Amino acid sequence: MSPVRRCSRTACGRPAVATLTYVYADSTAVLGPLATYAEPHCYDLCAEHSERLTAPRGWEVVRLTDASAPARPSGDDLEALANAVREAARPQGRAAEAQSGRRTADPMEVARRGHLRVLRSPDN
Repeated sequence: MSPVRRCSRTACGRPAVATLTYVYADSTAVLGPLATYAEPHCYDLCAEHSERLTAPRGWEVVRLTDASAPARPSGDDLEALANAVREAARPQGRAAEAQSGRRTADPMEVARRGHLRVLRSPDN
């Protein structure tokens, strides 16, 4: 027997990446990270089948995210990246003016290197 767990779907031999469990009392299908060990009342699914999973009418699908999986960029991440690019592209004279103005305006800022700031700990 192979040490890699396979998808529970018929005729699918791909490796499992998620575990599906049904909560019949709540009419809920819970899809989460691959369980530590296989159980008879759970279904292991490959990436393709876990993405395409649908539930019967009236049921809810709850998708639990894996904390170790890389997170998708949020709007805040993209905005921070855009601001960093704008600041890096700013001419040196204006960048120095902005830095000196920011240092006096932000008492938490200790030092600056490029677009990165070193902040004082809020405990101090």
